[in-house]
Amino acid sequence: MTELTILMPCLNEAETLATCITKAQDYLRRSGIQGEVVIADNGSTDGSQEIAENLGARVVPVPVRGYGAALGAGIQAAKGRFVIMGDSDDSYDFSRLDGFVERLRAGADLVMGNRFKGGIAKGAMPPLHRYLGNPVLSTIGRVLYATPVKDFHCGLRGFSREAVLGLGLTTPGMEFASEMVIRASLAGLRIEEVPTTLSPDGRSRPPHLRSWRDGWRHLKLLLTFAPFSLFMIPGLMMLALGLPAFAALMLGPVQIGGMTFATGSLILMATVVLTGFQMLWFHALARLFAVRFGLLPSSPRFESMRRSFNVDTACKWGAFLIALAVLTTLVAVIRWAQTGFGDLDIATIARSASLISVLAGLGLQSVTNGFLWGLLNQNLPAPETEKSALMRRAPGFQIG
Repeated sequence: MTELTILMPCLNEAETLATCITKAQDYLRRSGIQGEVVIADNGSTDGSQEIAENLGARVVPVPVRGYGAALGAGIQAAKGRFVIMGDSDDSYDFSRLDGFVERLRAGADLVMGNRFKGGIAKGAMPPLHRYLGNPVLSTIGRVLYATPVKDFHCGLRGFSREAVLGLGLTTPGMEFASEMVIRASLAGLRIEEVPTTLSPDGRSRPPHLRSWRDGWRHLKLLLTFAPFSLFMIPGLMMLALGLPAFAALMLGPVQIGGMTFATGSLILMATVVLTGFQMLWFHALARLFAVRFGLLPSSPRFESMRRSFNVDTACKWGAFLIALAVLTTLVAVIRWAQTGFGDLDIATIARSASLISVLAGLGLQSVTNGFLWGLLNQNLPAPETEKSALMRRAPGFQIG
């Protein structure tokens, strides 16, 4: 049985590919590990495929362009129980993989290399990546996903093939590296790190990585899989600030120190309350969608809320808030009538209008988002068989 697959994505790496394959094969021979070297080729036109085949590596053609697409196909095709992946530009040393194999054999599901602990040679990483991009994105990842990984974007990493295939990774680009760590963290896989070195790559051409474009794609992915941090925390903070302040300003101007907060602040706090409430709805809907389609894991607390909360509940609360808005409107009109429908104080108008707007807005948000919750919570249809699809398309086919 093949224990280890050393996997390298490749797109026109003729200058360095032979060196990488030779180091990987030497490691397999030296360590006595039953393994293979697999090159996931992304459509090279410089003879990389021939180089790999001549050296005895197995080439897996990957027609879909992209770092993630190449690695995903390579992992699918791998025969090893474990996979260690790394770039084929000679920036990682495939002859020094003992730390990865030891941790994998000890039960780790994902073993990340840490270049900041192992050493980054001069010129191996641009200053923008070394001092800003990698540290910032890795810190965001650790905070959002409670993961021990301190070098989110290290390209040299090892993992259990079965465990990673079970994650259902889908991103085709450079963000594949982040998706692997994110989903592994969310799935509760055992993740460890080992020091590894980074050397300047041996290519004469620029790298495929584009700093700002790929950095944004990594950040976008980090935030996409964190609806709690992206929506719920800001929403709760807005409501914690907005509701007390709105209630206080409804009673009249508020003085703090030498500053007076009145009509403008009231309108601002009304906006904060409405926005915060909608952020909480965004969190609930995003979480429900992600759980239903297997993008995020569920939890007992979420499943309990999902069973107890429904369209009826949302509509009842929404109708109650809208009724309060209507009642408040009637009270305001009656008071205006008592003055002979004359001019009113601007502060009085602002307070009434703000309260009506908040109540009506919260009510409408509850009703409309409640129906969307109900739609997302519907039972998913069973996969359609080929036979039933053909029957439904056949002339004269009717149900009932």
